[in-house]
Amino acid sequence: MAKNTIIMCLFWGSIFSFIFSASAQAQHAPPKRPLATPEVILARPQVPILCYHQIRDWRPTDSKTNKDYITPIDVFKSHIKMLADSGYHTILPDQLYDYLNYGTKLPSKPIMLTFDDTDLDQFTIAAPTMKKYGFKGVFFIMTVSLGRKNYMNRDQVKQLSDAGHVIASHTWDHHNVKKYQGNDWVIQIEKPTKLLKEITGKEIKYFAYPFGLWSPQIIPELKKRGFIAAFQLADKRDEKEPLFTIRRIIASGYWSAHTLHTSIVKSFRSTGK
Repeated sequence: MAKNTIIMCLFWGSIFSFIFSASAQAQHAPPKRPLATPEVILARPQVPILCYHQIRDWRPTDSKTNKDYITPIDVFKSHIKMLADSGYHTILPDQLYDYLNYGTKLPSKPIMLTFDDTDLDQFTIAAPTMKKYGFKGVFFIMTVSLGRKNYMNRDQVKQLSDAGHVIASHTWDHHNVKKYQGNDWVIQIEKPTKLLKEITGKEIKYFAYPFGLWSPQIIPELKKRGFIAAFQLADKRDEKEPLFTIRRIIASGYWSAHTLHTSIVKSFRSTGK
């Protein structure tokens, strides 16, 4: 009887100790900082963000339009060298998020490099080229492609994540978000997000709209699913939801390093857009 009493005392003592400890930690935890208003975010100077797709040499079958999205290997290398020589420093989405919300200081001449659609050449060519200059990038993964010919597999995505790059969501099969209905949110967003988290062991917090297309009705659905920011292309940012309409420009395969630099300066020199 005495032994049972001692055991019960120890049990309840441990429970109360745990509760007290958790309560104390909660009381001393730093309060969450409020997010900036849309007006404050829109007033901050924009950070240039580039969007790449395929990194390979052009083929005779490539159309004129497609060449905008296909950056020849030497052209890509010249882009990255120009950025390094010009004093740019790559940043990642968490840094951008903190800058937009809290005014957290960024390195001089910040820039973000993003890669859409899971193409294998992003792993074999883009990542090693960036590594040469100490650059990091963001890879928006379309999960239907994983393991297919000419696309990255799960292990390669994991390697990118482990190397300090950010893995983010680009849906299951690039279906236009504006057309989602019914179970599309599960197929296109929830399952791919879960898979990417399993591959990387990290939370998936950022999203890129297929084709850069979005609508105000989409944003609450992304928030429900744990995303804290989303990236479009070059259209004007939404005045109410600038964190979910972050601008990027496509680094055209036609552009020389000089043209790219000019486009960066022209596209991102203003605020409030």
